[in-house]
Amino acid sequence: MNSPASSGSLRVRLSAWLIGGAAVLGLILFFAVRSYATDVAQKGQDQILAAAAASILDAARLTDGTVDLDMPYAAFSMLNTSSDDRVFYAIRQDGTFLSGYADLPDQASRFETVAYNGANVRSVFAERRLIGVNGPSVVSITLAQTQDGLSETLSQISRNAALLGLGFFVLAAGLSYWVTSWTVGQLSRLTASVTRRGPADLSPFERPVPAEMLPLVGSLNSLMGRLDGSLQRSEDFIAEAAHRVRTPLATVRSYAEVTLQRVDKEENRSAMRSMIRAIDESSRAAGQLLDHAMIAFRADHLTRDPLDLVDLVKEQVMRLTPVADMKDIDLSLFGDDQVPYSGDPILIQNAVRNLIDNALKYSPAERTVTITVASKPTPNIEVCDQGPGIAESELQTVSGRFARGKNAIGTVGSGLGLTIVGDVAMAHGGQLTLSNRPQGGLCARLSL
Repeated sequence: MNSPASSGSLRVRLSAWLIGGAAVLGLILFFAVRSYATDVAQKGQDQILAAAAASILDAARLTDGTVDLDMPYAAFSMLNTSSDDRVFYAIRQDGTFLSGYADLPDQASRFETVAYNGANVRSVFAERRLIGVNGPSVVSITLAQTQDGLSETLSQISRNAALLGLGFFVLAAGLSYWVTSWTVGQLSRLTASVTRRGPADLSPFERPVPAEMLPLVGSLNSLMGRLDGSLQRSEDFIAEAAHRVRTPLATVRSYAEVTLQRVDKEENRSAMRSMIRAIDESSRAAGQLLDHAMIAFRADHLTRDPLDLVDLVKEQVMRLTPVADMKDIDLSLFGDDQVPYSGDPILIQNAVRNLIDNALKYSPAERTVTITVASKPTPNIEVCDQGPGIAESELQTVSGRFARGKNAIGTVGSGLGLTIVGDVAMAHGGQLTLSNRPQGGLCARLSL
C-alpha cells in the first residue's frame, strides 16, 4: 500500500511559526521600549529647558523702558550634562534682539528640534510681559541645547532594550520548542496506539486525550464504527444475496429441465409460467441487490447537490407511467410547485422509484396512486395506493431487509424495496413512515 505524500514536518512548521512569532514580538518589544524611552527622555530635556528659560525670564527687570537682566547661574547649571552639551540663547524685547546669539532662529511652537551651528539642538521659546513707567513690554527668550547627552542615554537604553528583546526571543524559542515537542508527542502516542492494534480490532479509543484532539479521536472512532458496521453488513448481505439469487435460478433450471422432458405435454404451460416467474424474481432480486449495495456505498460517501424534489418526482412519474398504463392505474401528482433541497439525487430517485413501483405492484386495476410532494414540516414525498395495505403488526418490520408482508404472497418481489427507501431516508437524516389509509391502501412517506 502506497503511503500518502508528506507535506512537511508538523513539528518544524509549528516551531517555525512560534519562533517567528517570538522574533516579531522581540522586535516589537525593542522598538516599543526604545520609543517609550525616547519620549520620556525628550520630555525630561524639555522640562529642564522650560525651567531654565523661566528662571532667566524671572530675573528680567524693566527700568525706564530698558530691560535689565543678570543671567542666573542656576539656570545654566541645571542644563549641565555629562557630555558637556552646548547651550545657546537669544533674548529679545518686543522683537528686538538684546543679547545672546542673534542668528538663533525664532520658532512657531514652544518646543522644536532644529539644526543650528552644525548640530541638532532642542530649543524652547518663552516670553514674559513686564510693566514699566512707559507702558508694557514683552521680553522673550529662545533657549537651545545640543542633544549629545540625550543621544548617549538613548544609545544605552537601546542596548539594554536589545538585550531584553534577545533574552525574550531565546526564552520564547525554547518554550516554543518544548511546547511543540509535547504537542506532537500526543499525536505520536495516538499513532503508536493505532499501529499496535490488530486488523480485526475496531473498538473505539477510550483513553483520555487533550481537548484539541477530541475531534480527531472522535472521527477515528466514528470511522472504525462505520467500518465495523459495513463489514458486518457486507457479510450478511453476501450471504443473503447468494441465497436469494441461487434459489430462483435453481427453480428456473429445474422447470427448464422438466419442460424439455415434457415438450409434448400440457404441463409444459404451467412449467413455462413458473419458469418465467422465476426469471422475473431473479431479475428483480439481482437488480435490487445491486441497488442496495449502491445505496449502502453512496450513503457512506454522501454528496449533497441542490435539486428540486418536484422536478425529480415528475421525472420518475413520467418513466413509470407506461407501466401504470399497462395495469390501468393512474398516477396523480400533488403538492407544492417547488420544493428545493440539497441531497444526493441518485439516492432519492432510487427511493422514489421503489415507492411508486411498490404502489403499482399492490394496487388493483382501475385505481389511482397518489404522489404528494411537500416542503413542510420537512421536505417529504408521500405515495399512497388503494391496495390491501399492511397488517398493523407488520408496519414496523416490513421495511427490514428481505422482509415481506403476508399480503405479498403470490406477488413478485425481493423484500428490498422499502429497505432501500429507509436507507435513503436515514442517509439524509430523515425516516420512512408507513401507515394504512382508513378507506383502504397504504401510505409510505419519505421524510428528508
